[in-house]
Amino acid sequence: MPYACCYDTIKRKKGQGIDAILENINVIFEYVVKLAILLMEIAGVAVLIATGIKGFIGWIRKRSDTRLKLAEGIALALTFKMGGELLRSVIIRDWNELLILGAIVVLRGLLTFLIQWEIKNEKRQMKEM
Repeated sequence: MPYACCYDTIKRKKGQGIDAILENINVIFEYVVKLAILLMEIAGVAVLIATGIKGFIGWIRKRSDTRLKLAEGIALALTFKMGGELLRSVIIRDWNELLILGAIVVLRGLLTFLIQWEIKNEKRQMKEM
């Protein structure tokens, strides 16, 4: 259901008792969650793009901390994306969606773990220099 239909859906159910009120609250809640998911996804993509640009500029300038900054930015972007996936779990309707979402969360969690490990190693190497 497109977002523009939210008001029409609420208007049609007007005057049908407590069930209609609960259905209206459910529709509004679903749209709010979908908007929050979209904002989290946009934030993750924006952080990733900004980090990529800064990383490329740092690579051209041969900065020693480029790998560290790039890894930290990717970890932050993955955190935003993971937040979006966790919000998505609130509005899941069937088991197939839940399994797909679980696989995505596990993969992103593993990626975040590996990137954090890389950050730790990079910081240790920078201290040794």
